[in-house]
Amino acid sequence: MMKLRKFLLASLLVSIGIGLASGADWTALAAGPATPAISADVGSALAQMGKTLGAQAFSFQARTIRVYSDASNQSLHIEHTFKITVRRPDRLLVDGAGDDGATKVMYDGKTLVVVLVDEKKYVSIPVPDTLQGMLQVAVGHFNADFPLADFIIDAADKAFLTGITEGHEVDTAMIDGVPCRHLVFTQPPGIQLELWVEKNDQSLPRRLIVTYRSLPGQPIFVADMSDWNFSVHPADADFVYQPQEGVVRQDLTPQTVAVPGAKP
Repeated sequence: MMKLRKFLLASLLVSIGIGLASGADWTALAAGPATPAISADVGSALAQMGKTLGAQAFSFQARTIRVYSDASNQSLHIEHTFKITVRRPDRLLVDGAGDDGATKVMYDGKTLVVVLVDEKKYVSIPVPDTLQGMLQVAVGHFNADFPLADFIIDAADKAFLTGITEGHEVDTAMIDGVPCRHLVFTQPPGIQLELWVEKNDQSLPRRLIVTYRSLPGQPIFVADMSDWNFSVHPADADFVYQPQEGVVRQDLTPQTVAVPGAKP
């Protein structure tokens, strides 16, 4: 699976909401990524990250900012905050709020529901019974991607490296008082990724910056991740949507509903 990194939407499901077309190919992960030229320290850090994020269930917080250019080439920003809960192999819950309103995303292993809380509307679509399969269908329906998807699907380290041609460690930086490895990656055509992971045995991702140098205005996606919790025990009912009074289901057509983080 090539990384979900289109800039048409910000972080569906999280920055779900989802953001930029890098030519993502969901079959690439199954086929196995090409071996990138990465340093040994980077490979070790990512392998440990993949092991940590392979946990059965976890939750975390994400604050995202999209920087893009409008028709007059003026730089604009859109911001979101999210709480994401994952339970493998087929559960996802996202509570988000941002410049374009509050959104809830729920996946119960069979159905994906996107709720526009402020507008009292929701849409639902049938999806496969895996996180990766669900995201693939969601991308197709909403013409969107999710830059943080690499961190919630299986084999996070391999997913992140798909499409990467080079990676190296820059230095150590402090994020919220935690020493973090500052890693830099290149993904053709013209995408630069910076990833900060904790400098410890967990190697948790704490920050991701994606710069799309080949696109007009060189849009940027920034995500700060925090409050990682691997002691959560979400029940099946936590992922099932029960519409409240006054909330209307909307028929779904491609791009009918703006997912959280969508470019205005």
